[in-house]
Amino acid sequence: MEHLDLGPFSRASGTVRLPGSKSISNRVLLLAALSNGETSITNLLDSDDTRVMIAALKNLGIDVREEGERVVVKGTGGAFPSKSAELFLGNAGTAVRPLTAALAVNGGEYRVHGVPRMHERPIGDLVDGLRQIGASIDYELNDGFPPLKIHPAKIAIDKPIRVRGDVSSQFLTALLMSLPVIEGRSAPVTVEVEGELISKPYIDITIRLMERFGVTVERDGWASFTVAPNARYTSPGAIMVEGDASSASYFLAAGAIGHGPVRVEGVGRSSIQGDVGFADALNRMGANVMMGEDWIEVRGVESDDGRLAPIDMDFNLIPDAAMTIAVAALFASGTTTLRNIASWRVKETDRIAAMATELRKVGATVEEGADYLVVTPPPSHKLTPNAAIDTYDDHRMAMCFSLVSLGGVPVRINDPKCVNKTFPDYFDRFATLVRA
Repeated sequence: MEHLDLGPFSRASGTVRLPGSKSISNRVLLLAALSNGETSITNLLDSDDTRVMIAALKNLGIDVREEGERVVVKGTGGAFPSKSAELFLGNAGTAVRPLTAALAVNGGEYRVHGVPRMHERPIGDLVDGLRQIGASIDYELNDGFPPLKIHPAKIAIDKPIRVRGDVSSQFLTALLMSLPVIEGRSAPVTVEVEGELISKPYIDITIRLMERFGVTVERDGWASFTVAPNARYTSPGAIMVEGDASSASYFLAAGAIGHGPVRVEGVGRSSIQGDVGFADALNRMGANVMMGEDWIEVRGVESDDGRLAPIDMDFNLIPDAAMTIAVAALFASGTTTLRNIASWRVKETDRIAAMATELRKVGATVEEGADYLVVTPPPSHKLTPNAAIDTYDDHRMAMCFSLVSLGGVPVRINDPKCVNKTFPDYFDRFATLVRA
């Protein structure tokens, strides 16, 4: 297996310009394809997840072209020209869920599949929501999971669509994004959420981007969402993708652990991404955090031992960035508890189980539950050197555990190229900040 050896390091400082947000990039690509007009996109993330989305759109007859540092998408006003296609979407949840909804109302014959792990990630709640309006979708292997076969169907909406909110916010995102392209809507369409809606900031991203493309979503708290019958997507002409706030978490944590200062550029107070809330979690751990409109800077803890403070925190709103806190907990003065992270179980891997296993390799004591993780640093705060970290084909596992090298110990990251999913040059950027 390929591996990358890092460290030992003890300090981190410098500035990183963030790549574009994955969540925003794939939403913008699909919205641009479904719009009237041509959209010029700058700072689009170049990664495995965006490449599979672009390839799928091209396969569906959408004109997508690269022009220097921008990507130009020629929208088709809501319909995909190709009425038959086989679409491979890797392990990109931000592609497979919204595309499934858009395809289900497009009147074509499609097959949607991905890597083996994608076929273990649930999509049943989205399919149930789409079937309520007449969509014809079959499971090819196991009920509730891809691969999917999508058939032409007569779509009719005569009552609110209901969808569960406690497994993945992407199901609601997918339904909302598909509503403006459904033909024959004569009344407002409402989606009602059953149970607690997790990852609410990601729904906020969806709504705000839909507004950029001319569609307003009215919401009643986080329980129901309504789109007007005359709503149609119209290109804003040009749009810039802001930096990835989830990716910012690794560098910000490096600043807190490695004394800093570390500044990330591309996200800040004006960000539409909930994961900027990671800065608040670091602040609660005692790090010195400053924030501008499009930058965040972190310095280490001003205490005698320089160790972070342990926290007990609900991470329902920022589950992806919470993974970085689990590793930062190795550098705390006591036990840290991460709560309300059940969504980790259905991500690129079972992240609760994977995180617990790998944290133990570096000396931590870990308790894992259905929706929580409790992390106690090793005795005397001495991390186990030369741990070989397995990454489970999960980009965030690889990036999180790079931070172990700031504990003054070498660490080995297995399969480091899994970061290609969202941040292909992550380790090069990390290397510019760290030193012994």
